[in-house]
Formats: sequence, C-alpha cells, structure tokens
Amino acid sequence: MFWQIILGIWMSAVIVASFLYMPSTQGLGEMGRIIVYHVPAAWIAVAAYLMAMLNSLGYLRQNKLQLDRQAQINAELGTVFCLLATVTGAIWSRGAWGQYWNWDPRQTSITVLLMIYAAYFVLRSAIPDAERRARLAAVYAILAFLTVPFLVFIAPRVYVSLHPDLINVQNRSFAMDRKMLVVFLASLLGFTGLYAWMYNVQLRLENLLAAAAMKRREYDG
Repeated sequence: MFWQIILGIWMSAVIVASFLYMPSTQGLGEMGRIIVYHVPAAWIAVAAYLMAMLNSLGYLRQNKLQLDRQAQINAELGTVFCLLATVTGAIWSRGAWGQYWNWDPRQTSITVLLMIYAAYFVLRSAIPDAERRARLAAVYAILAFLTVPFLVFIAPRVYVSLHPDLINVQNRSFAMDRKMLVVFLASLLGFTGLYAWMYNVQLRLENLLAAAAMKRREYDG
C-alpha cells in the first residue's frame, strides 16, 4: 500500500508538472504536453515485450508454468501500454497534422505490432492443454519480439516519416529543453513504477487462479 501511495503521488506530480512547469512545445502548443506520456508508454511497451520474450526463453529451458504465466502477463501489459501509446500518438497527430490517423510509418508499424501480439493471445486461447499452450506460446513470443526492434526503431527511420525524434543520435542527447526533459524522465520513472505495480498485481492474481485450478483438479480426482 505504501508504494502504491507513493506511485499515485508521483504520477499526480508528473501530471501537474506537465501543465504548470513544462513549457508548451514549439509548433504544437498545449498539445505537445502529451509527449511526456506517449513516449514513456511506448518505451514501457517495448520493455514488457522484451520481458515476455525472456520469460518464454526461461520456460523453454526450465519447463515451469510459472514462467509461462509471467510471459503472458508481460505480453498483456506490453499490449496495454502499446495501445496507450497508440491512443496518445493519435491525439498528438490530430494536433500536429490535423488528423488522428494518416498511416505515417510509425502509425503503420505500431498497428502491425499490435496485430502480431493479438495473434499471440488468439493462439493461447485456441489451445486447451496447458503445457502445449505454454510451449507454442513461448516459441511465438520469442519470434514476435524479433519484429519489435524493426517495427519500433528501424522501419520508422527507413521510410519517410513526419514523426519527430526525441533523441538526437548525432549528439547523443534528448531533443528537448531542460524543463521538458525533467518532466519526461519523471514520467518515464512513474510509468516504470506503474508497470511494476500492475505486473505484481496480475501475477498474484494468476498464481491464485492457478492454485485454485489445481485444488479443483485434486478434488475432482
């Protein structure tokens, strides 16, 4: 409960700072403030998908269903944050380009990414046997993550895109002023804490459901 309160206070402070401390973005005005939520959500989505892949590798090595549950949770959270990045990106697009959606390379690539992970959940729901489901889902999660670097980092830079880059590769620095950088980093830390909290809650729930299912099988047997 203590860390939940701290997280709530932290995120509240980030929201307030994004309006009162951070200056408006040149060319976007007030709409540019959404960047400090859009980018952290996208980064956490990538991190969660990475964890799902690592959990899946662990399952194939150790054959423990606990690791399969962790992979599923991370894939779910990755998709939640990916959807959040998509929605906030569409709102930003409306302010910057006049349309919520215009199939910019970044919008296209994130749509493909969501479809890839949607297929992961379809695969899981189609296989009733737990061990077979875990094995096939693990292989799929590993292969799915191989597309993430291309879709998130490479494709939007290979093709002509109107989407701005917050990282200046040549100078190895963030392309934002100091106040915006402070709020951005605080938001990234807050989103990381939010992800960790959601993961722990979901993991406890999945473990309880797994224990209840095991008790039910023992009782029926």
